[in-house]
Amino acid sequence: MGWTVKFTKAADKALLKLPPSIQIRLVEYLRTRVLSQDNPRNCGRSLQGDFVGLWRYRVGDYRLICKIEDELMLVLVIKLGHRGSIYDV
Repeated sequence: MGWTVKFTKAADKALLKLPPSIQIRLVEYLRTRVLSQDNPRNCGRSLQGDFVGLWRYRVGDYRLICKIEDELMLVLVIKLGHRGSIYDV
């Protein structure tokens, strides 16, 4: 059994608001880069401050903020958006 990706309702809603080309790019990134790894931390960065314990994946000008749950082998996308506004709390 490998890693899986799930989106929170808020992240799913944010994804659907993006242009279709960006949607495809983000989903393909998760599928080809994150899920193909034995450990999804290999292609991301850990966050600090208000986002401590979460991981960031960079896809061009967009960011995916995720929580990695090892026991479930799950990458939960909590928030996504343009790099200029994604870190606003």
